Amino acid sequence: MAKLKITKVRSAIKRPLRQKRTLEALGLRKMNQVVEHDDTPVIQGMIAKVEHLVSVEKA
Repeated sequence: MAKLKITKVRSAIKRPLRQKRTLEALGLRKMNQVVEHDDTPVIQGMIAKVEHLVSVEKA
């Protein structure tokens, strides 16, 4: 399965609680933190909700 590297590039301050919880569910807590996830429809949906706060690249 393909992997994605997700990096938190913008702060979650003044963002809706739903977006904050989505970042936490992805495992992103600190700025510039990088996590790897499998490229699944669930992860793609989560990324779509916070695409303005993260950057995504193929791993």
